[in-house]
Amino acid sequence: MAEFAYDAINAQGLLTTGTVSAPDISSAREQLQARGLLPSSLKERAAAGEESFGSMFKKVKPKSLQVFARQLATMIEAGVSVVAALVTLEEQTDDKYLKEIVGEVRADVESGMIFSRALGRHPKVFSRLFVAMVAAGESSGTLDTVLDRVATQIEKETKLKRRVKSAMVYPTVVLTFATLVLIFMLMFIVPVFQKVFDELNGQLPTPTRIIIALSHALRGYWFIIFPVIGLIVYGLKRLKNTPEGTRRWDQFKLRVPMKIGDVVQKVALARISRTLATLVAAGVDIITALDIAAGTAGNWVLETALQRTSARVHDGVPISVPLQEDPIFPPMVGQMVKIGEETGELDKMLSKVADFYEDEVDASIASLTSIIEPLLMICVGAMVGTIVISMYLPMFKLLTLIK
Repeated sequence: MAEFAYDAINAQGLLTTGTVSAPDISSAREQLQARGLLPSSLKERAAAGEESFGSMFKKVKPKSLQVFARQLATMIEAGVSVVAALVTLEEQTDDKYLKEIVGEVRADVESGMIFSRALGRHPKVFSRLFVAMVAAGESSGTLDTVLDRVATQIEKETKLKRRVKSAMVYPTVVLTFATLVLIFMLMFIVPVFQKVFDELNGQLPTPTRIIIALSHALRGYWFIIFPVIGLIVYGLKRLKNTPEGTRRWDQFKLRVPMKIGDVVQKVALARISRTLATLVAAGVDIITALDIAAGTAGNWVLETALQRTSARVHDGVPISVPLQEDPIFPPMVGQMVKIGEETGELDKMLSKVADFYEDEVDASIASLTSIIEPLLMICVGAMVGTIVISMYLPMFKLLTLIK
């Protein structure tokens, strides 16, 4: 069964677009005619899961997706049908790529496909979390409530990412600037001193000789050094994307000193707790919720731990038991989940855990920033100071060299 994208004129003389499933183009045209549509354009679409070269670089902003979910929830709560709501959102959204996707979802729903399945056809835009929650909302008749929770989840996830990214801006800028200064000094400042030293024909101190050798290598072989550095970085990224590389990198991140590993763990725990709370509140079964949360953990170690937890829960063990037994989860997580299971308010307890770790992330980032700033200053001073001192060491022997 192939998918065909169409442009057609309906009974009111209006142009409509969408997709239709059929074994061949003739059957697709017959289906459209049976619906009272006169196709003006009918083309076979790429199979599900395939992407055009252009769409590979398209991305929907989290803010646009949040607004989409919130507005859709509001309209459905007001009694507007899903198709009518999608038509309105398709017309008013400013995000061109989201507009295109909403149009395809609307066409699929019009052709009889359930809403969650239509969303699931676009995994690049709508995550497993989004689709699972919509499916739960459809089955329970609370689609408006679920969509509102989805919007809240996206909002909190975006805030968490923004906090982490903002904390990384200052160190990145300082280190980049220091590296550029170091390269500039090696390529343009050191050679000036080298000419003076060559004229004096004296024995240079070891640090000075090392710096001059580095300068000579950088100036003479920059066309080799920079590409090699680029290839090394590219190779490390490719290696990190392999299953073994991802496993080792994620394990390393949790062990980084200066509380960096703690921040990584707290960010992942906040994300997992928030995802589980949202899914459980939406009525998704706990095993499915654990599987989805594992996929959104962002760290192989925690993802594997959640998969082990899901397997234990599948065997009939309460979710709090494997969480308490696994050392990767702090004791508070297991205790809060146990209370939630006993009181029947698991989603509320998970939300409190998420709130706690989001606050902890803020405090940890502030503490980490206060530690990193002086360390960065020391590193930059050491980098520049090493070159300056190495260049001025021979000056202390200047009188001897002249004699």
